[in-house]
Parts: sequence; C-alpha cells; structure tokens
Amino acid sequence: MNIPPTRTQMTITIERTPRTFKVDGTDIQVEELGIRLPFARKPLDLRDMSVSGDYIVYVTETRTMTPEEFDGFAANLLTSRDWLAGKGGYLGQGRLCVEIHAPGRPYLYVDPSGSDFCRYVAAIFMCTDHHAT
Repeated sequence: MNIPPTRTQMTITIERTPRTFKVDGTDIQVEELGIRLPFARKPLDLRDMSVSGDYIVYVTETRTMTPEEFDGFAANLLTSRDWLAGKGGYLGQGRLCVEIHAPGRPYLYVDPSGSDFCRYVAAIFMCTDHHAT
C-alpha cells in the first residue's frame, strides 16, 4: 500500500514584550523576546553558526527582505552594511538586535555591537513543512 505524504504545519509563538531603556541618556524602545538565544561570534554564513551562551534578545528594529535578498545577506554575514552601522551592543544580560526575516527563511537576530557587519548572530530556524511517508 502506498500512502501519500501528508503535510503538516507547525506554528511557534514567541512572546514579545515592549520595553523602554535609557542608554547614554536617550530612551530607546525595544521588544524583548520571551526566549533567550545563543549567539555566534563573527560567523561567515549560516553554516558557520558555532554558538555559545544564551542572552535576552532586545529587538530594536525589524528588517524584512525578499528570499533572494536574505540568501545573499546570509551567505556573506561579515560584509559591511551601512544600515547596521552603530547599532547593537550589550544591555544587562541581553543584546540589542536587528531582527532580519524573509518568507520561508530563518529569523536572524544581529548584534553588530557598533560595527557595520554581523558581529554576533542568533537564528531561529523554522521548518515550514514536514513530509511523512
């Protein structure tokens, strides 16, 4: 008997809590993720994600890309990008991060720690469907 593959979908909800912090005398608005994530230091690409520790993630902004833009970005994480310059850094037990996402791709949390490249990166890899036989 040949059983056709079935598709299932899983949705994961991660709570996001708005927070306001004062950094160098300036109020910044962030969203704190409800989970901690491990970060990789200076990964070349997504295959180079040797991670350590776990940190609170404070999202300072979200950047949405097309799948093609994301793939080019993720393949060259150490490339300088002006839109990352001067962002990120430590805040208590967490990191200030730019959230990066594209349809069908992982969610990336980038802390450039003042640089213009992906100095620290955490990822949530989502599998959108699963085939069972």
